[in-house]
Amino acid sequence: MSNATALYRVFRPFLLLFIFIVTMLSLFRAGILVWQYERVDNLSTFILVLLNGLRIDISTLSYLLFIPALLHSAMLYSTFAKIWLSVLRLWFFVCSVSVLFFELATPTFINEYDLRPNRLFIEYLVYPKEVFGMLMEGHLLPVLITIVLLLISSLFIWKLMKRIVNNEECLLVLSQQQKRNEKPRLTLLASFVLMVLILFVGARGTLGHRPINPSVVYFTTDPLINSLTLNSMYSVAFAWKQLGGEIHASKVYGKLSDERVIQLVRESTGVSIDRFNSDQIPTLRKQFPSFKGKPKNLVIVLQESLGARFVGSLGGSGITPNLDEIIASGWSFDRLYATGTRSVRGIEAVITGFTPTPARSVVKLDKSQRDFFTIASLLSRHNYETQFIYGGESHFDNMKSFFLGNGFKDIVDGDQIKDPAYVGSWGACDQSLFNQAHTELSAMHKTGKPFFSLVFTSSNHDPFDIPQGIVPVIDSEDDRDRAIRYADYALGNFIKKAKQSDYWDDTIFLVVADHDARVYGPELVPIKSFHIPGVILGKDIVPRQDDRLVSQIDLAPTLLSLMGIDDYYPMLGHDLTQSNVPERAMMQFDKNFAYMTNEEVAILQPSKPPKYYTFNRKSKLLEVGVENGQLGEIALAHALFGSLAYDNEWFRLENEK
Repeated sequence: MSNATALYRVFRPFLLLFIFIVTMLSLFRAGILVWQYERVDNLSTFILVLLNGLRIDISTLSYLLFIPALLHSAMLYSTFAKIWLSVLRLWFFVCSVSVLFFELATPTFINEYDLRPNRLFIEYLVYPKEVFGMLMEGHLLPVLITIVLLLISSLFIWKLMKRIVNNEECLLVLSQQQKRNEKPRLTLLASFVLMVLILFVGARGTLGHRPINPSVVYFTTDPLINSLTLNSMYSVAFAWKQLGGEIHASKVYGKLSDERVIQLVRESTGVSIDRFNSDQIPTLRKQFPSFKGKPKNLVIVLQESLGARFVGSLGGSGITPNLDEIIASGWSFDRLYATGTRSVRGIEAVITGFTPTPARSVVKLDKSQRDFFTIASLLSRHNYETQFIYGGESHFDNMKSFFLGNGFKDIVDGDQIKDPAYVGSWGACDQSLFNQAHTELSAMHKTGKPFFSLVFTSSNHDPFDIPQGIVPVIDSEDDRDRAIRYADYALGNFIKKAKQSDYWDDTIFLVVADHDARVYGPELVPIKSFHIPGVILGKDIVPRQDDRLVSQIDLAPTLLSLMGIDDYYPMLGHDLTQSNVPERAMMQFDKNFAYMTNEEVAILQPSKPPKYYTFNRKSKLLEVGVENGQLGEIALAHALFGSLAYDNEWFRLENEK
């Protein structure tokens, strides 16, 4: 037997495993492309996804097999050969089943988020109780199908691995060499060098300066199609790698000097430069409130997953009649856009006024757990009682830690909701939540101290389990629509009760969504899926429809102005009580960042130049625009500001560092 033949026999199991897993991943990728055929432009797109996906698959397998491949030749020629082959078979089995698991989980994830499993897949694993309840209630059939397929496939894979890692054949190579007194050193050295070279190049995926990453294989403006060039294990692993140390936006979008970033974000506020008077906190500025009387209370109702698509007064399906009535009675925003696609991003924008970044929300980051600016920390300085009310467990998404460390004095959640009429996967139903909120607000009003309360709903959250018999059953609608109608019913009752309460005359109310129900579409940032309802209510609030372009980060400065709070804050948002503020909105979709003005949109992608569009308000779609370097620089400054402010602890009140 020649050394070349022996070398082939030694590493034949690795080659066969490569062929098996790459074939499996390619078939899954092709199947999803066929399923999502409407998103595939042409045959060229189909082929490009498969070819680019092959590069990622090879890289993934190279990482998975790197250590066992380097050990293989040495262990095979040792006295532990039989044990090693058993270990190798088990490793191959675990790798194959793990890859299969992530691929089987992919269709359900795509249905919800329009992307392959990513960072959200990891973050939800931290909360098994909530996630298990959601899966059992809302996705039981897909879960069962996945488990059954995984079990059946595991039996097949185990038998296949026994054939791939064939003990008798591998050991036969050794015995034949030993019979002929052949020394395996040359084979050992050659195999080691060859495997190091093959796996190193395979893992890097490129001969360039930097190893392969998702941006290398992305080639289209459709985020879903781009994500399909990855495999789901790689996508989740890449997200996991970035969780440890939150990546700075400059490594994603490019660099701009700190001085230029500060200059541009200050100018974007539309206020005089002399309002910024702190060297330590570059965006700290003076608030001149529009209301001059006794400071008012504040209640923010943050509605879970309520996009404009459901709201009749915003051109939606019209299943929120109570919200439509509320909108007609207050100061409503026709073109309000969320900054992200998660509740923590909505909390970040509404409660802190912080700009979105490609990192996790500041609600979950280490350096923002204390002394990070929130409207609660500002109002605490003005002797306000500050409170968070939630029907579920407030530890979810790290909310409890963030709130308690940043100005919230009291949290009412879970078991503290008295006599809930119904408890679903995510906690007490909205009716019970609002009943508790009314009790808490009434009690705080009686103390005579001003108060701020954040009420966060959850009934309109997958799996949409709501009390029965409250809203009529309509056969043609799905569970989400029914949950939205129930949440709307509960909200309507709460606002009616509030208007009859003792605290109504002294309180400003904001009803706003945290994000849309589902973000999807073939665009780099599907802007129509960021459109949300928002309305400010109160005794002295004149009803009107505001057609200006508004971002979620504009709400906090506006509320403070309406409340009569005279103080400093570091927020970049606009006080919408002023008529001459610039109009713009910012949106973060996965790693893409959009900066939209009335006329144009600049979209930043990882390691790529900006792309420019116009947003057609009628079709709600992006159309190719002309290059605008000035807009691109402004977009970059705002994309970088969040990382700079977080790293340098700029987003705080004075005397807190």
